[in-house]
Amino acid sequence: MVLLAGTAPFWDNPVFWVGIAFAILVGFALRQGAGTAIVKALDDRADAIKHDMSEASRLRAEAQALLDDSKRKHASAEQEATAIVASARQEAEALAAETRRNLKDSVERRTKLAEEKIARAEAEAVAEVRSTSVDLAMAAAEHLIAAKAGATGNTLIDASIRDLKGRLN
Repeated sequence: MVLLAGTAPFWDNPVFWVGIAFAILVGFALRQGAGTAIVKALDDRADAIKHDMSEASRLRAEAQALLDDSKRKHASAEQEATAIVASARQEAEALAAETRRNLKDSVERRTKLAEEKIARAEAEAVAEVRSTSVDLAMAAAEHLIAAKAGATGNTLIDASIRDLKGRLN
């Protein structure tokens, strides 16, 4: 350094005077209250940092609470969705079973109706065949009797045919 190295006295050195001026300036600033202002500014800054830290801690706690709540809701929603799917599956199975049962009943009813219809048609056909057979038999008998009986037998034949129709039907 220059203070120690030279032959010149230390007061001739400009660094010495800059140091003295700085010390006077700092002393004057401290005497005028700059120290309290600096300390107050530092305290205010520390308080602001503490406040920011506590706010950050509070926000972190809120975020954690929200995360926990959303996890709970997610788990609850998952359970509810599983329950809904299970319920829907049961309802679908019940509906399918009921539909099968209804279809089976419907097929049985239609089969029974068709069988009844066939039986009626068969009975009608048998009755028609009988009626036609009776008419043909009566016509044949009338024709044979008319051929063998002659004119006097016509009135007798007509009366017999009328009696025969009443007895057969």
